[in-house]
Amino acid sequence: MHVEKIGPYLWRIPPDAAPGMRVPGLVVADERLMRQIRTDLALAQLANGATLPGIVRAAFAMPDIHQGYGLPVGGVVATDVRSGVVSPGAIGFDINCGVRLMRTGLEAAALTSRLPALVEALYAAVPTGVGGRGSVNLDQRELGRVMTDGAAWAVARGHGTREDLESIESSGAIAGADPDAVSRQAIERGMRQLGSLGSGNHFVEVQTVDEVYDAAVAERLGLHAGGVTLMIHTGSRGIGHQVCTDFVRTAGGAMARYGISVPDRQLACAPIDSPEARAYLAAMRGAANFAFANRQVLAEAARRVFERVLGTAPADLEMSVVYDVAHNIAKEEEHSVDGATRRLLVHRKGATRAFPGQPVIVPGDMGRYSFVLVGTQTAMRETFGSTCHGAGRVMSRTAAVKAARGRRIVDELAQRGVVARAAGHQSLAEEMPEAYKDVREVVDVVHGFGISTRVARLKPLGVIKG
Repeated sequence: MHVEKIGPYLWRIPPDAAPGMRVPGLVVADERLMRQIRTDLALAQLANGATLPGIVRAAFAMPDIHQGYGLPVGGVVATDVRSGVVSPGAIGFDINCGVRLMRTGLEAAALTSRLPALVEALYAAVPTGVGGRGSVNLDQRELGRVMTDGAAWAVARGHGTREDLESIESSGAIAGADPDAVSRQAIERGMRQLGSLGSGNHFVEVQTVDEVYDAAVAERLGLHAGGVTLMIHTGSRGIGHQVCTDFVRTAGGAMARYGISVPDRQLACAPIDSPEARAYLAAMRGAANFAFANRQVLAEAARRVFERVLGTAPADLEMSVVYDVAHNIAKEEEHSVDGATRRLLVHRKGATRAFPGQPVIVPGDMGRYSFVLVGTQTAMRETFGSTCHGAGRVMSRTAAVKAARGRRIVDELAQRGVVARAAGHQSLAEEMPEAYKDVREVVDVVHGFGISTRVARLKPLGVIKG
């Protein structure tokens, strides 16, 4: 794939690089990260994304880009709501796989002796694993309310406080969800998984703020050096996966009817104003709201574990939400394009919204660090208010397991000062630090390009893997 460098942190795939491209591809990266990006099919997938009808300006890739399903993970495409399409494969299977960061009034120095007990108690309280049952039982009617109300549903039933909702993207619920658009199979999966972490790269992590870059913003967010934080990374579980599966099939069957052709069937799509697209968006929003509720339930479970294990009263624990961000989602937004304001459907697949001043939470691997950033006006101008979402894999899970043979990842993490708990050796092997890019390099690029700026770095102390 032909790529030309057009700036210190920006690369361009010309619109004639592949058949059918309507706009160029733009990649935010430096020389080192571009060498890694070239090792898989991510750039070809980005060029495919540039063929979507109604796409505006460019198909964008963040520095954590890697090969995915349809659009690469780390991809951003915006389509005009009047003339464009929606593509489930350009959003992802784990709809609203997102990250919540919570601050506490605790100091890391006082936590050391009780950290193993805290990690063990968190592992016991948070259901993990493929297909694992959640902690909240739902019938179909109540699941419908979850899909409509999102995190507010959880708060109304004792899982947290109304103040939590003020620090969640979209206040924890996206309007326009319709449970009736969700298939029976998706509903059956959702009824048993609320309040569960899942598997793969999902985690609950106890951390400390080990470096502050912007003292004023860190103070506004309630973060200070040496303070203890908690990060939760999970999404919509089986309900989101099934919604994507269902509508990739539906869109694939509808394209010929609308005269649409794409180079990869994984990018199957339908016009935004079509019945198929309207049904998908209603179902996607329902799955996204499930994910907001899921993180809300898990956050409150973690609060209670902290209080019990540490013997700390809620007022002294001071555990509150810094922010909760969504990945793998499409949202209708207004953006300036060629000097005119246009309403767009922004697909963010493995990318984070980065509106000016909004906190951006970027998890790394479980052995090094994660980052807190804030969005900027530059992001609005350059990338439709978008930035990176994590480190980005450099090894497949199969390759990571192979590389970990004969090693004890839990002991290696302990040598780094990280207490880890998982269902088995394979879970840790799949997610070992070497399987990911160094998130610092990714953050340096988005900071240098100006689409989000560094606030603080978070060091892992203890982690629970799915």
